[in-house]
Amino acid sequence: MTAPNTESVAVRPAWRVQAPVVLAISAGGGTGAAARYAASLWWPTHTGGFPWTTFWVNVAGCAVIGVFMVVITEVWVAHRLVRPFFGTGVLGGFTTFSTYAVGSRNLFAADQVRTGLAYLAATPLAALTAVWLAAWAARRALKWKQP
Repeated sequence: MTAPNTESVAVRPAWRVQAPVVLAISAGGGTGAAARYAASLWWPTHTGGFPWTTFWVNVAGCAVIGVFMVVITEVWVAHRLVRPFFGTGVLGGFTTFSTYAVGSRNLFAADQVRTGLAYLAATPLAALTAVWLAAWAARRALKWKQP
């Protein structure tokens, strides 16, 4: 038996496969980042105060990620660009763990050590809890709706 002729198989260049994914992530990331920025303008954080806006943006975004992942992995067969656009792009741009790090540093620089430590601990704990609870609730709601 001979090996198949690999020269006759058309192979798409990697950039042709990845370009739509990169564009979807970029478009979604810009949308999510704009929404996060709008939230920071609507509810600004006072210097030395607990960064509630960033905290709640991260918690809300993580909750949406929990529901979204249940829906697209267990319920709905989504187009291949939905997950990169919405999950990685929009929600990745909306949730802002880089701003979380800067907010923590700013609290420490303002000599708000207890607030900074509370923020450092509360954000990942609340975000992970939000993902878990939202995924659990989505599964439960979807199971309840099935005949």
